[in-house]
Amino acid sequence: MKKSINIGVLSSGIKFEDGLKLLKDAGFEAVELNTSEEGGVLNLNCSEYEAKKIADIVRKNGLEISSLLVGQFWKYPLTSSDTDKRKKGEGLLEKGIKISNWIGTDALLVVPGVVASFTGEGEIVMYDVAYERSQESIKKYVELAEKMNVYICVENVWNKFLLSPLEMKKFVEEIGSEYVKVYFDVGNILIIGFPEMWIRILGKLIKRIHLKDFKLSVGNINGFCDLLEGDVNWPEVIKALNEIGYNSYLTAEVGPYKYYPEVKIYNTSLAIDKILGRK
Repeated sequence: MKKSINIGVLSSGIKFEDGLKLLKDAGFEAVELNTSEEGGVLNLNCSEYEAKKIADIVRKNGLEISSLLVGQFWKYPLTSSDTDKRKKGEGLLEKGIKISNWIGTDALLVVPGVVASFTGEGEIVMYDVAYERSQESIKKYVELAEKMNVYICVENVWNKFLLSPLEMKKFVEEIGSEYVKVYFDVGNILIIGFPEMWIRILGKLIKRIHLKDFKLSVGNINGFCDLLEGDVNWPEVIKALNEIGYNSYLTAEVGPYKYYPEVKIYNTSLAIDKILGRK
Protein backbone atom coordinates (compact mmCIF):
# COMPACT_ATOMS: atom_id res chain seq x y z
CA MET A 1 0.00 0.00 0.00
CA LYS A 2 1.21 3.50 -0.84
CA LYS A 3 1.32 6.49 1.49
CA SER A 4 -0.74 9.44 0.25
CA ILE A 5 -2.13 12.62 1.76
CA ASN A 6 -4.75 15.16 0.76
CA ILE A 7 -3.35 18.49 -0.40
CA GLY A 8 -5.48 20.24 2.23
CA VAL A 9 -2.80 19.50 4.81
CA LEU A 10 -0.81 22.40 3.37
CA SER A 11 -1.59 25.69 5.07
CA SER A 12 -2.43 28.74 2.96
CA GLY A 13 0.98 30.21 3.78
CA ILE A 14 2.88 27.44 1.96
CA LYS A 15 3.41 27.76 -1.78
CA PHE A 16 2.15 24.80 -3.81
CA GLU A 17 5.50 23.56 -5.06
CA ASP A 18 7.20 24.12 -1.70
CA GLY A 19 4.41 22.09 -0.13
CA LEU A 20 4.89 19.23 -2.56
CA LYS A 21 8.59 19.12 -1.70
CA LEU A 22 7.65 19.00 1.98
CA LEU A 23 5.29 16.06 1.40
CA LYS A 24 8.01 14.20 -0.49
CA ASP A 25 10.60 14.90 2.20
CA ALA A 26 8.16 13.58 4.83
CA GLY A 27 7.98 10.26 3.03
CA PHE A 28 4.72 10.48 1.09
CA GLU A 29 4.54 8.75 -2.26
CA ALA A 30 1.40 10.46 -3.56
CA VAL A 31 -0.98 13.36 -3.07
CA GLU A 32 -4.73 13.73 -3.50
CA LEU A 33 -5.65 16.99 -5.24
CA ASN A 34 -8.76 19.08 -4.53
CA THR A 35 -10.81 21.25 -6.86
CA SER A 36 -11.74 24.84 -6.06
CA GLU A 37 -14.78 26.67 -7.35
CA GLU A 38 -12.75 29.77 -8.12
CA GLY A 39 -9.06 30.54 -7.72
CA GLY A 40 -6.92 27.87 -6.11
CA VAL A 41 -4.43 25.49 -7.69
CA LEU A 42 -6.92 23.31 -9.58
CA ASN A 43 -9.98 25.30 -10.60
CA LEU A 44 -13.20 23.65 -11.80
CA ASN A 45 -13.01 25.93 -14.83
CA CYS A 46 -9.53 24.75 -15.74
CA SER A 47 -8.63 23.64 -19.23
CA GLU A 48 -6.96 20.36 -20.11
CA TYR A 49 -3.69 22.23 -20.61
CA GLU A 50 -3.91 23.89 -17.17
CA ALA A 51 -4.77 20.62 -15.42
CA LYS A 52 -1.90 18.78 -17.08
CA LYS A 53 0.47 21.59 -16.11
CA ILE A 54 -0.44 21.11 -12.43
CA ALA A 55 0.01 17.35 -12.78
CA ASP A 56 3.44 17.87 -14.30
CA ILE A 57 4.48 19.99 -11.32
CA VAL A 58 3.34 17.26 -8.92
CA ARG A 59 5.26 14.54 -10.75
CA LYS A 60 8.39 16.66 -11.17
CA ASN A 61 8.47 16.84 -7.38
CA GLY A 62 8.48 13.05 -7.13
CA LEU A 63 4.85 12.44 -6.20
CA GLU A 64 2.06 10.46 -7.82
CA ILE A 65 -1.54 11.73 -7.91
CA SER A 66 -3.64 9.26 -5.94
CA SER A 67 -7.09 10.71 -6.63
CA LEU A 68 -9.17 13.84 -7.16
CA LEU A 69 -11.53 15.23 -4.51
CA VAL A 70 -14.40 17.46 -5.65
CA GLY A 71 -15.71 18.98 -2.43
CA GLN A 72 -18.36 21.05 -4.19
CA PHE A 73 -20.77 18.06 -4.25
CA TRP A 74 -21.87 19.24 -0.80
CA LYS A 75 -22.95 22.58 -2.25
CA TYR A 76 -24.58 21.04 -5.33
CA PRO A 77 -25.87 17.60 -4.24
CA LEU A 78 -26.87 15.02 -6.82
CA THR A 79 -29.95 14.44 -4.66
CA SER A 80 -31.21 18.03 -4.44
CA SER A 81 -34.85 18.88 -5.16
CA ASP A 82 -33.59 22.09 -6.71
CA THR A 83 -33.22 21.21 -10.40
CA ASP A 84 -30.51 23.83 -10.98
CA LYS A 85 -28.45 22.59 -8.04
CA ARG A 86 -28.75 19.01 -9.18
CA LYS A 87 -27.70 19.94 -12.73
CA LYS A 88 -24.69 21.76 -11.30
CA GLY A 89 -23.89 18.63 -9.32
CA GLU A 90 -24.03 16.56 -12.49
CA GLY A 91 -21.78 19.14 -14.13
CA LEU A 92 -19.30 18.61 -11.30
CA LEU A 93 -19.39 14.88 -11.97
CA GLU A 94 -18.72 15.39 -15.67
CA LYS A 95 -15.91 17.90 -15.15
CA GLY A 96 -14.44 15.86 -12.31
CA ILE A 97 -14.13 12.82 -14.58
CA LYS A 98 -12.40 14.93 -17.22
CA ILE A 99 -9.98 16.59 -14.78
CA SER A 100 -9.14 13.19 -13.26
CA ASN A 101 -8.24 11.92 -16.71
CA TRP A 102 -6.22 15.04 -17.51
CA ILE A 103 -4.14 14.84 -14.32
CA GLY A 104 -3.58 11.11 -14.73
CA THR A 105 -5.55 9.56 -11.87
CA ASP A 106 -8.22 6.91 -12.25
CA ALA A 107 -10.14 7.77 -9.06
CA LEU A 108 -12.68 10.56 -8.57
CA LEU A 109 -14.12 10.98 -5.08
CA VAL A 110 -17.87 11.60 -5.28
CA VAL A 111 -20.27 12.49 -2.47
CA PRO A 112 -23.31 10.56 -3.76
CA GLY A 113 -25.88 12.91 -2.28
CA VAL A 114 -27.28 14.32 0.94
CA VAL A 115 -30.37 13.21 2.85
CA ALA A 116 -29.47 15.77 5.51
CA SER A 117 -26.22 17.55 6.37
CA PHE A 118 -24.37 16.85 9.61
CA THR A 119 -24.95 20.48 10.65
CA GLY A 120 -28.72 20.11 10.35
CA GLU A 121 -28.86 23.02 7.91
CA GLY A 122 -30.24 22.98 4.39
CA GLU A 123 -32.67 20.73 2.59
CA ILE A 124 -33.79 17.36 3.94
CA VAL A 125 -34.51 14.84 1.17
CA MET A 126 -36.57 11.69 1.56
CA TYR A 127 -34.19 8.74 1.78
CA ASP A 128 -35.72 6.68 -1.03
CA VAL A 129 -35.87 9.75 -3.28
CA ALA A 130 -32.20 10.51 -2.59
CA TYR A 131 -31.29 6.91 -3.44
CA GLU A 132 -33.11 7.05 -6.78
CA ARG A 133 -31.82 10.50 -7.75
CA SER A 134 -28.22 9.67 -6.91
CA GLN A 135 -28.18 6.48 -8.94
CA GLU A 136 -29.90 8.23 -11.84
CA SER A 137 -27.30 11.02 -11.93
CA ILE A 138 -24.32 8.69 -11.63
CA LYS A 139 -25.64 6.42 -14.40
CA LYS A 140 -25.63 9.38 -16.81
CA TYR A 141 -21.83 9.59 -16.61
CA VAL A 142 -20.84 5.93 -16.50
CA GLU A 143 -20.13 5.89 -20.23
CA LEU A 144 -17.85 8.94 -19.94
CA ALA A 145 -16.08 7.37 -16.95
CA GLU A 146 -15.46 4.17 -18.90
CA LYS A 147 -14.22 6.12 -21.92
CA MET A 148 -11.78 8.16 -19.83
CA ASN A 149 -10.75 5.25 -17.59
CA VAL A 150 -11.82 7.07 -14.42
CA TYR A 151 -13.63 5.32 -11.58
CA ILE A 152 -16.54 7.15 -9.93
CA CYS A 153 -15.74 6.44 -6.27
CA VAL A 154 -18.68 6.96 -3.93
CA GLU A 155 -17.55 7.99 -0.45
CA ASN A 156 -19.21 7.37 2.90
CA VAL A 157 -19.67 10.78 4.53
CA TRP A 158 -21.84 12.34 7.22
CA ASN A 159 -24.83 12.76 4.90
CA LYS A 160 -27.33 10.43 6.65
CA PHE A 161 -27.26 8.29 3.50
CA LEU A 162 -25.99 4.77 2.68
CA LEU A 163 -25.73 3.92 6.35
CA SER A 164 -24.75 0.25 6.20
CA PRO A 165 -22.14 -1.72 4.23
CA LEU A 166 -24.87 -3.92 2.79
CA GLU A 167 -26.74 -0.91 1.47
CA MET A 168 -23.58 0.72 0.09
CA LYS A 169 -22.72 -2.51 -1.71
CA LYS A 170 -26.24 -2.82 -3.13
CA PHE A 171 -26.27 0.83 -4.23
CA VAL A 172 -23.02 0.48 -6.19
CA GLU A 173 -23.78 -2.93 -7.69
CA GLU A 174 -27.22 -1.83 -8.90
CA ILE A 175 -25.63 0.85 -11.09
CA GLY A 176 -24.08 -2.01 -13.00
CA SER A 177 -20.72 -0.61 -14.05
CA GLU A 178 -17.18 -1.70 -13.24
CA TYR A 179 -16.36 2.01 -13.20
CA VAL A 180 -18.46 2.78 -10.12
CA LYS A 181 -16.65 1.84 -6.91
CA VAL A 182 -16.30 2.93 -3.27
CA TYR A 183 -13.95 5.46 -1.71
CA PHE A 184 -14.00 4.18 1.85
CA ASP A 185 -13.27 6.61 4.68
CA VAL A 186 -12.13 4.75 7.79
CA GLY A 187 -12.72 7.60 10.25
CA ASN A 188 -16.07 8.77 8.87
CA ILE A 189 -17.69 5.40 9.51
CA LEU A 190 -16.66 4.99 13.13
CA ILE A 191 -19.63 6.86 14.58
CA ILE A 192 -22.10 4.40 12.99
CA GLY A 193 -20.11 1.19 12.59
CA PHE A 194 -16.86 -0.72 12.43
CA PRO A 195 -14.54 0.09 9.51
CA GLU A 196 -13.09 -3.42 9.44
CA MET A 197 -16.60 -4.86 8.91
CA TRP A 198 -17.33 -2.43 6.09
CA ILE A 199 -14.02 -3.28 4.42
CA ARG A 200 -14.66 -7.02 4.51
CA ILE A 201 -18.22 -6.66 3.19
CA LEU A 202 -17.42 -4.14 0.44
CA GLY A 203 -14.32 -6.11 -0.58
CA LYS A 204 -13.22 -5.53 -4.17
CA LEU A 205 -15.68 -2.64 -4.56
CA ILE A 206 -13.22 -0.48 -2.59
CA LYS A 207 -11.06 1.52 -5.00
CA ARG A 208 -9.46 3.98 -2.57
CA ILE A 209 -9.08 4.49 1.19
CA HIS A 210 -9.20 7.68 3.25
CA LEU A 211 -7.44 7.60 6.61
CA LYS A 212 -8.91 9.64 9.46
CA ASP A 213 -9.24 8.96 13.17
CA PHE A 214 -12.13 9.79 15.49
CA LYS A 215 -12.82 10.00 19.23
CA LEU A 216 -16.13 8.33 20.04
CA SER A 217 -16.17 10.04 23.45
CA VAL A 218 -16.59 13.37 21.63
CA GLY A 219 -19.11 12.02 19.14
CA ASN A 220 -19.48 15.09 16.93
CA ILE A 221 -17.52 16.88 14.21
CA ASN A 222 -14.94 17.89 16.82
CA GLY A 223 -14.14 14.22 17.40
CA PHE A 224 -11.85 13.99 14.37
CA CYS A 225 -8.25 13.89 15.52
CA ASP A 226 -4.71 12.94 14.54
CA LEU A 227 -4.12 9.38 13.34
CA LEU A 228 -3.56 7.00 16.29
CA GLU A 229 -5.16 9.47 18.69
CA GLY A 230 -8.73 8.17 18.28
CA ASP A 231 -10.66 4.91 18.44
CA VAL A 232 -10.06 3.35 15.03
CA ASN A 233 -8.78 -0.22 15.47
CA TRP A 234 -5.87 0.18 13.08
CA PRO A 235 -4.45 -3.36 13.36
CA GLU A 236 -7.86 -4.79 12.46
CA VAL A 237 -8.33 -2.28 9.61
CA ILE A 238 -5.01 -3.26 8.02
CA LYS A 239 -5.80 -6.94 8.55
CA ALA A 240 -9.13 -6.48 6.74
CA LEU A 241 -7.48 -4.57 3.87
CA ASN A 242 -4.94 -7.35 3.45
CA GLU A 243 -7.72 -9.93 3.46
CA ILE A 244 -9.51 -8.27 0.53
CA GLY A 245 -6.26 -7.82 -1.36
CA TYR A 246 -6.26 -4.01 -1.25
CA ASN A 247 -2.90 -2.70 -2.42
CA SER A 248 -3.54 0.87 -3.53
CA TYR A 249 -3.22 4.28 -1.86
CA LEU A 250 -3.89 5.08 1.78
CA THR A 251 -4.69 8.79 1.75
CA ALA A 252 -4.67 10.72 5.00
CA GLU A 253 -7.31 13.44 5.03
CA VAL A 254 -6.15 15.85 7.70
CA GLY A 255 -5.92 19.61 8.05
CA PRO A 256 -2.84 21.64 9.04
CA TYR A 257 -1.88 22.71 12.53
CA LYS A 258 -2.40 26.42 13.20
CA TYR A 259 1.30 26.83 13.93
CA TYR A 260 4.20 24.84 12.47
CA PRO A 261 2.00 23.07 9.90
CA GLU A 262 4.93 20.96 8.68
CA VAL A 263 4.79 19.05 11.98
CA LYS A 264 1.34 17.70 11.08
CA ILE A 265 2.75 16.36 7.82
CA TYR A 266 5.64 14.53 9.51
CA ASN A 267 3.43 13.25 12.35
CA THR A 268 0.92 11.87 9.84
CA SER A 269 3.65 10.19 7.82
CA LEU A 270 5.06 8.54 10.93
CA ALA A 271 1.57 7.41 12.02
CA ILE A 272 0.92 5.74 8.65
CA ASP A 273 4.28 3.97 8.89
CA LYS A 274 3.23 2.58 12.28
CA ILE A 275 -0.20 1.61 10.98
CA LEU A 276 1.47 -0.29 8.12
CA GLY A 277 4.02 -1.89 10.44
CA ARG A 278 6.93 -0.16 8.78
CA LYS A 279 10.07 0.72 10.75
